[in-house]
Amino acid sequence: MAAESAAFTPLTLPVLPLDDEVVLPGMVVPLDLSDAEVRAAVEAAQAAARSEPGKPRVLLVPRIDGTHAATGVLGTVEQVGRLADGDPGALIRGRGRVRIGAGTTGPGAALWVEGTRVDETVPDPLPGQVVELVKEYKALATAWLRKRGAWQVVDRVQAIDDVSALADNSGYSPFLSTEQKVALLETTDPVARLKLATQQLRDHLAEQDVAETIAKDVQEGVDKQQREFLLRRQLEAVRKELREINGEQEGEESDDYRARVEAADLPEKVREAALKEVDKLERSSDQSPEGSWIRTWLDTVLEMPWNERTEDAYDIRGAQSVLDAEHAGLEDVKERITEYLAVRKRRGDRGLGVVGGRRGGAVLALVGPPGVGKTSLGESVAHAMGRKFVRVALGGVRDEAEIRGHRRTYVGALPGRIVRAIKEAGSMNPVVLLDEIDKVGSDFRGDPAAALLEVLDPAQNHTFRDHYLEVELDLSDVVFLATANVLEAIPEALLDRMELVRLDGYTEDEKVVIARDHLLPRQLERAGLDADEVTVDEGALRKLAGEYTREAGVRTLERSIARLLRKVAAQHELGERELPFTVTDADLRGLIGRPHHVPESAQDPAERRTAVPGVATGLAVTGAGGDVLYVEASLADPETGAAGLTLTGQLGDVMKESAQIALSFLRSHGAELELPVGDLKDRGVHIHFPAGAVPKDGPSAGVTMTTALASLLSGRLVRTDVAMTGEVSLTGRVLPIGGVKQKLLAAHRAGITTVIIPKRNEPDLDDVPAQVLDKLDVHAVTDVRQVLELALAPATSGAQPEVPVAA
Repeated sequence: MAAESAAFTPLTLPVLPLDDEVVLPGMVVPLDLSDAEVRAAVEAAQAAARSEPGKPRVLLVPRIDGTHAATGVLGTVEQVGRLADGDPGALIRGRGRVRIGAGTTGPGAALWVEGTRVDETVPDPLPGQVVELVKEYKALATAWLRKRGAWQVVDRVQAIDDVSALADNSGYSPFLSTEQKVALLETTDPVARLKLATQQLRDHLAEQDVAETIAKDVQEGVDKQQREFLLRRQLEAVRKELREINGEQEGEESDDYRARVEAADLPEKVREAALKEVDKLERSSDQSPEGSWIRTWLDTVLEMPWNERTEDAYDIRGAQSVLDAEHAGLEDVKERITEYLAVRKRRGDRGLGVVGGRRGGAVLALVGPPGVGKTSLGESVAHAMGRKFVRVALGGVRDEAEIRGHRRTYVGALPGRIVRAIKEAGSMNPVVLLDEIDKVGSDFRGDPAAALLEVLDPAQNHTFRDHYLEVELDLSDVVFLATANVLEAIPEALLDRMELVRLDGYTEDEKVVIARDHLLPRQLERAGLDADEVTVDEGALRKLAGEYTREAGVRTLERSIARLLRKVAAQHELGERELPFTVTDADLRGLIGRPHHVPESAQDPAERRTAVPGVATGLAVTGAGGDVLYVEASLADPETGAAGLTLTGQLGDVMKESAQIALSFLRSHGAELELPVGDLKDRGVHIHFPAGAVPKDGPSAGVTMTTALASLLSGRLVRTDVAMTGEVSLTGRVLPIGGVKQKLLAAHRAGITTVIIPKRNEPDLDDVPAQVLDKLDVHAVTDVRQVLELALAPATSGAQPEVPVAA
């Protein structure tokens, strides 16, 4: 490979500037002599050639943005004449590279410079790498020329063997920019220049391949659209011919929607919105996705029962009879529905059906433990009112769009569950049951409970606006029934919009009636038995409700009845039992096993939990209704020195504070109560609530813990038939608590006969069924001293009490 410093030749030449053009050695180019600078350079070269042998010579220098390049090309004027368009021109051939030096003087108006020829020789023979480079360039150039159809040029390129000439031949490439050609010009090393030309050609071919791929894809897409357009036109023509054969009128789909909207019985604002969408549908193309969105929206609007309403059954006595026949107990709900119907009837009689744009709907929250009939009550309410019924399950809903609907721009958008419930019901005044409203959650998709605020607000829901419909929907005539198990799980703002009705569970007598009139006939049918084949007497039903199940509702009771009937049916099929058969309470153990819930009062006195001092019976409220809660207390061995209070049973902070208050009260008033309070100072106290896997909290176990500690210190047993509830203060006052009805029902189910409650909760006894109160001896107290007098059994004379000691 030759070095750049070899064989320099000094030259003095006129400059022929080329604006945004580059001529490489070996190229023959025509130049327009109408340009003053070009003509001056050619004339100066001709004048100089008269005194020198050979053809006139000029220096071809690229000029970019007014700046001349540092390297030019020595060119010879081959011919002067006329160009193809008739203008004067000159044909110039590039001979070699010249490194431009200082300016000088010369004849004519041209700019003269001194320059040095650059020697571009390469070694012979060529190295192997250079040979491979030459082959690669010729292959790339041949591929490009064949794509353009320049077959004659292919032979000329293949005939070039000189590395420098081969690299400079790329100056003819039309795809090279001026900057790229200048780079080729200023690269004096032939091998480096060939590498650069090869890379430029390779890049162009890659870009050309990408462009061809894109063009092919575009062309295929255009062809597909044209084919689809043609087929659709042909399909329309076929449909037109079929309509003519069948005698149908010709009409576009948008015309069909317009006719449907105009014929539908829609509110005025809804009609205007629908017609606007029809206008958009007429302007949109068949291929536009917006057309399918509009058609789906119009179908939804047209399917809504905008002016469909069912007439309420204003037979108040008849409605009350329906409720009584389908549900035993639940007097509060029945009274509320009866009141609602009576008021609706009077408003209708006086022409007050619509006041201020709002109708007389209702929003009731039915709160109670599982299995008390909250969900089935909704169907009974709809039946009693003569309305359509629809259930909306909200358990586990976490997306706000489930309530308010999705925006129409989303793929697969749907209206919210409220709108879908109205559409499913087919009327604007159904009974909508919002089931498990306390199980609604929230996450990054929004808070559905917050979206329900407008739905369940009687002052706002006459203008409810769904995100999908985007038109006002009147929900003021809908009767909403919301069900929940836990009142605390409902947001306060949402609860404020509903009328609260508590369902606290059934008494044993009510369970027997429900089982006899509702559960048993249903399970007989499911077991394939007739009523005259298997009979369950009342004693067996009472034992099932009292000893085989212990719940606020009747679901477990129904499962027990189903299991009992399945057993009888299986024994009959096996030939072990003849039908008809009457099930008595004595047959239950042989059919479905032993009872699971035996009352403490029915157990042997030595086996009862309260058979030792330090154990008291309390009452609590859980999500499944009321329940009996036992409290156990013990003192640590004084030798261990473990003083202080230990609490176990997975207790909450409020219950832990109640235990501290009970202990502090006994320490300060122990002498007054004749209790050995010295043990509380020197020995550790341990209070335990059995069923440690169940979280417990609340202040209502205060009197129970005080009684357990007093029993522990005095050695007096707590009466087995006594249960208690109430918050205790440091002064010994018994403060009111909640859930009195549920707690008394739980005490009744557990066989308790004496219950102690706070005095200020005495008005709550009005809510307790009379048959339960008749079987309970309820004591309302104001001071914990009264509790101890009632709950603790008299001390055995002459006997030293045994105090439980914690190991």
